[in-house]
Amino acid sequence: MGLEIMSRHIYLSYILDENTPSYGNRNSFVVNKNADMSKGDPVNDTSISTTVHMGTHIDMPYHFFENGQTIIDFDIDFFDSKKVLFIEIKPQDLIIKGDLIERLEQISNKQDCEFLIVKTGICYERSESKFWESNYGFDPSVAIYLRENYPNIRIIGFDSISVSSFQNRILGRVAHKEFLSPESPILLLEDMDLREVNENMKFDRVTIAPMRIANSDGLPCTVIAEVR
Repeated sequence: MGLEIMSRHIYLSYILDENTPSYGNRNSFVVNKNADMSKGDPVNDTSISTTVHMGTHIDMPYHFFENGQTIIDFDIDFFDSKKVLFIEIKPQDLIIKGDLIERLEQISNKQDCEFLIVKTGICYERSESKFWESNYGFDPSVAIYLRENYPNIRIIGFDSISVSSFQNRILGRVAHKEFLSPESPILLLEDMDLREVNENMKFDRVTIAPMRIANSDGLPCTVIAEVR
């Protein structure tokens, strides 16, 4: 009789700090000390300045559609699932298409997937300019394939900084629109920390906790996985 492997919880999201990379190196995460005890103030008080598309974050349909959904349109259960499919690939090109679809085709119980997580390995290069300048993007056909073959999918997450490769931003806009189509959106969970997970692990549950910001096109997230 084999020993039962105990599950454990790990973060799949990064801590936000002033070293957080941004898509195309366009933005920064800025921390301001409004009050500082080390300078004689009675308390510490901090404010931040950031775009909502920094660090691990989720794109709302409103990001590309004026009539698109925002956080108030999704109930709490939408962001929690025990039906998680984790796939590792080594992309041959900057635009992910056939290599991922080929793996997805091999899955027999396609209806039993609500969250898809794709690890490319670029998470190990997050401190390098390649991460924001030559990141992997996804072809729009991936969204079409998922919608047609994975009827219960809600969210696709990945370790690339965006679904749009910075080297092919026009195609990236098309990909955003295809995934986030308000009629049947597949939300995009970008810049996940996938360094500690691999295909040898079993994902028992993934919980995504977006910041609840009204009328926002993107939301920084804390992501927690229960794995064995």
